[in-house]
This record gives sequence, C-alpha cells and structure tokens, in this order.
Amino acid sequence: MSRSFLRLQTIRPRIRPRISDRTTAAAAAKLAVFVVVTTLATALLAVTIANVGLGASREYHAVFTDVTGVEKGDDVRIAGVRVGEVRAVDVLPERGGGALARLTFTVAADQVLARSVLATIRFRNLVGQRYVALSEGAGGAAPLPAGGTIPVAQTRPALDLTVLFDGFKPLFAALSPQDVNQLAYEIIQVLQGEGGTVESLLAHTASLTSTLADRDKVIGDLIDHLDTVLATVAKRDRKLSALVVQLQRFVSGLAEDRKAIGDSLDSIVTLNRQTAGLLRDARPDLRTDVTQLGRVAGTLDDNSALVERTLRRMPGKLDRLTRTATYGSWFNFYLCDFDGRIVLPTGKELPRAGLHVTDARCQR
Repeated sequence: MSRSFLRLQTIRPRIRPRISDRTTAAAAAKLAVFVVVTTLATALLAVTIANVGLGASREYHAVFTDVTGVEKGDDVRIAGVRVGEVRAVDVLPERGGGALARLTFTVAADQVLARSVLATIRFRNLVGQRYVALSEGAGGAAPLPAGGTIPVAQTRPALDLTVLFDGFKPLFAALSPQDVNQLAYEIIQVLQGEGGTVESLLAHTASLTSTLADRDKVIGDLIDHLDTVLATVAKRDRKLSALVVQLQRFVSGLAEDRKAIGDSLDSIVTLNRQTAGLLRDARPDLRTDVTQLGRVAGTLDDNSALVERTLRRMPGKLDRLTRTATYGSWFNFYLCDFDGRIVLPTGKELPRAGLHVTDARCQR
C-alpha cells in the first residue's frame, strides 16, 4: 500500500505541468486575438474620424487672394462629397498685385479636373472651419494635368465675417448694450408667439418661388414680348407724345363743354321717350304692313316666272315707249287685243269680255 501511494505521488507532479501549459497557451491566443481585433477597430475608427482616403490620389495647386481659416487636412469636396484634403498652405512672393496664397491639395485618382475648374473656399460649420469646393467652370473640358495650378482668376475666397461685422459697427456704436438687449428680447417675444405664422409665411414663400420657377419660360417669353413692345413704342415716341397731347386737349375740351354735354344728354333722354311713344302708337300699323309685305313677297314668289319674263322684256318695251313718247306728252298706239274679267264685291264674276283685231297692223 505504501508503494502505491508513492507511485501516485510521483505521477501527480508530472500531470499538473501539462494542464497549466495548455491553459496558458489558450489564454495567450485569446489575448492576441483581442489585441489584433481591438487594434484594427481602433485604426478603422481613427481613419473614419479623420476622414482619410486610402486610395490613390493626384496633387494640385490653387492660388487664392485670401485663405484665412484654411488648415492642413481640411476637406476638398466636389458637389458636397469629400474627394481629397488640403496638404499645405504657402505664401507666394509678392508681385505687382500684392501677396497671394497657394493651396496644395489632393484629389482622388478617379476624379478628373478640367482646366476650367473653379475653386471656392466655404464655411464647413459655425465654428469657422473651412473646406475647398471644386465646381465646373465655363470653358473647355480639357483635363488639368497632375501637379497643375488653378489660377487666381478661377478661385474665390471665403466670406470675410470681420468685414461684414465691421459694416454694422456704426449701428452697434449708436446703440447702447441695454438697447441691443431690449431689441433682441422683443424679437424673441414676437417670434415665440408667431412660430406658426412664420412657418406658414416660409411655406407660402417657398410655394411662390416654386411656382415662379415652373413658369420661368412663360415669364421669359413675356419679358421678350414686353421688350419688343417697348422697342416699338420707343421708335414712335414722337407720335405717342402727340397722341398724349391730343388726348389731353380732347379731355380738356370735354371738361369745358361738360354743361352742354349734360344738357344734350337730357335732350337725348326726352327724344328717346318720344320715339318710344311713336313706336308704341305705330306698332299695330307696322305689324299690318309687315304682314301685307309678307303676302306680296309670297305672291311675287309664286309668280316668279312671270315676273322674270316681264323684267326680261321690259328693256325692249321701254325703248319702244321712249321713241313713241318723243312726239309729246301722249302715246299713239293701236289696240289689237283686249281681254279682261270683272269680279263684283259680292263675289260674282261677270262674263269675260275681249277684243281681237285682225288687221294687218296687228299681224306683226
């Protein structure tokens, strides 16, 4: 029994070191994985916060008259998207036009800048940070080679707030601090109670602006037509002046004769009343005349052939009658044929009476 105990005592020290080595190796591996993951996450977070591009890029230069507030590492953006960063800010030697500043910046390799590109420094936030905005300018689309320089004619500096506030300096100097505070307090009081009104005003202003933008073609055509009208009026300015003078004289004449015009209006009213009475009295007779005229027109239409034949023969007969009437105020004629009928008022018709001469003079 003592031997077995001794054997177990000798075996236990050999097994314990092996278990301890495995535990230490596993812990070390976990620690290494944790450190690597943490390092990669920290590096990714740092790159994201710093907004650093890891791709290929090209370097360019831009000359500005003023780069106040621009620092190394500031963004370079196209249409609001970051495509690079500012690498350096240098001062160029003074020349005849004064000192200028040169910005050295990078742009992603997949972005191609044209020679007509415009570079503008703008405010990034209210703290005062800036960024460089690149936009397309007027001109050709020839690419700007890497290392090229944007001239000062194609750059715009940021708004100088100092100059802006200096313009208000006389106003601020005339107001006391108490007056400024009172003015600010009253503006806040007004706006606090009129939030809905201000919002509605802004909404209507936006709607009006959108409507005008939708009607830009119509407004442009109206302006073009108005320009044509004004040009035509300008060519006839003398005639227009004469017309205005004559119109003034006409109006002055009407003003001088206003009493006579008023009296004539009274006379016209009286004449209108009398004419209305005359028409009222003559209306029955006019109605009868119109009715009889309709009957006559109907009779003429029923005998249109006879009327047409009579009118066709009338020129020759009038010619003969004219030759006959040249002897005096009488007619010499021979009665060759006569035929007629008589209807009494009672409606009774008498026998037809007629005459027919067979002499040679009536044979023609």
